[in-house]
Amino acid sequence: MKWKAYHLKNMKRYYPFIIQVFILIFLTHFSFAQRYATAVGLRLGNNDYSRMIGISAQHRIMQQLTLEGIVQSDFSRNTTAHLLMKRHRPIISKRFNYFYGSGLSLGSEESFRKQDGTNEILHTYGNSTMGVDLIGGIEMTLAGAVISLDYKPNVNISGREEFYRGQIGISARMVLDKGKNQNKKWRQKKREKRKANREPFGSKLKKTFNVKAN
Repeated sequence: MKWKAYHLKNMKRYYPFIIQVFILIFLTHFSFAQRYATAVGLRLGNNDYSRMIGISAQHRIMQQLTLEGIVQSDFSRNTTAHLLMKRHRPIISKRFNYFYGSGLSLGSEESFRKQDGTNEILHTYGNSTMGVDLIGGIEMTLAGAVISLDYKPNVNISGREEFYRGQIGISARMVLDKGKNQNKKWRQKKREKRKANREPFGSKLKKTFNVKAN
């Protein structure tokens, strides 16, 4: 019993070290895990005016930079399309990150305007709108799916009385192309480009002798 107690006491000294090793292994594993390249799915958006459902498609165009397209509607008074450029930054790993970005939007929306003098609210439909979007949120890639939570404020340029509308969105997308496959294609293109730009040995030799002859 004394022998067991002695070894148990000694083992407790190593617990912090063992925990740190496991944390390091966990972070190392996920830090080298590849994020998606292309993902498509559904997005649910909610604000003070309507609840909207739409299709969201994301594609990575550079390291940590993605292009997202959203088409959403409440199937009643509001239908909008958005094109966003987003930069991703890892929180723990590439599988769990935060993002921020901006873009443009077009749509057909309802609008509310207060009449001067009477303070009567004028409600109009089918207004062709154009605006600027900002977006920020968090995102997790897990088991072939991308789950994200975002806040997307929209600043009106034309077609709507309200200057600003914010929307909270939850998206669930399926990974169509993995990041490691895209990285492999990028590396192959770089190698082909270097090979195409490389001057043949015969041409270099010919130029060398021509210089010497002159």
